[in-house]
Amino acid sequence: MKTKVITIGRAKIGGGNPVLVQSMTNTLTRDATATVKQIRELEEAGCEIIRVALPDMESVEALKEIRKRTDVPIVGDIHFDHRIAVEAAPYLDKLRINPGNIGSEEKIRKVVEAAKHNSLPMRIGVNLGSLEKDIEAKYGLTAEAMVESAFRHIKMLEENDFEDIVVSLKASDVPTTVKAYELFSEQSHYPLHVGITEAGTLSTGTIKSAAGIGILLNKGIGDTIRVSLSADPVEEVRAGWQILKALKLRARGVEVSACPTCARANYDVSKIAKEIEEKTASVKKGIRIAVMGCGVNGPGEAKEADIGVVGGSDGHLLYKDGDILKKIKEHEIAEEVIRLI
Repeated sequence: MKTKVITIGRAKIGGGNPVLVQSMTNTLTRDATATVKQIRELEEAGCEIIRVALPDMESVEALKEIRKRTDVPIVGDIHFDHRIAVEAAPYLDKLRINPGNIGSEEKIRKVVEAAKHNSLPMRIGVNLGSLEKDIEAKYGLTAEAMVESAFRHIKMLEENDFEDIVVSLKASDVPTTVKAYELFSEQSHYPLHVGITEAGTLSTGTIKSAAGIGILLNKGIGDTIRVSLSADPVEEVRAGWQILKALKLRARGVEVSACPTCARANYDVSKIAKEIEEKTASVKKGIRIAVMGCGVNGPGEAKEADIGVVGGSDGHLLYKDGDILKKIKEHEIAEEVIRLI
């Protein structure tokens, strides 16, 4: 869906720009050293927009130091206290708020003025678990309720002549989240940050997020994504990139395709594929590797990949750019593939 272009620091979203990967630090923001360290780890993993929680003025003071030590786009997550938003604005690239929990119209106006003065967009983050009581009473905990909440908050900003808005509508279940984004995107041109909130642990949360985010991106809905996990935020970034690569929206790093293995496999496919992934984790260039155990589907997959291996009973064929380079032994596979990468 074509959405409005919004600038977030050095990044642009919406309007056909690439879908960007976002995450959030889980350090105490008031610990500037720990937060900067995690920001750098996230950047190294491919995170393009990083959100930090700003629960108090002590965190804002630390933000001033954090800003000096990184130029990655930083989003300030602020609830309830408009003064924190106003004070933090000069050191941020975007504000994440819910206008409804900021308070009076005067307080909202002050936040808007700070955003305008510092050229900051704002993300309205609607979560199913924190809807306004009257909207929940009207609709229940539904996608329709989330959409009405979003438009209520948008109206508060538009009435203050502010339209640099990004919206998210997140629930912890996939069908409700997908429906909310679908309904909203039919009625608005504002860019969307998509994800499944409180998705869960590394394994279950990644699966749930991949399902929801994948459905939406495949429909053309979504300008930034976050895989929300109860895990190291670096894992969120890795999962986000895997989703984008699976949908062929963007390429970054080594992508290993490997067969599920069966009695036809002529070498330990799982072991080799895992070794290649681990040893190439820091590679940023998009490269596709096929690790195939036999000659049934192997040659076709290997020809389509940048580098491929096809298992054989008397040796294994190494491919590059669709052509066979040579025959190699099992103990040479990982070393040869990594050399070619």
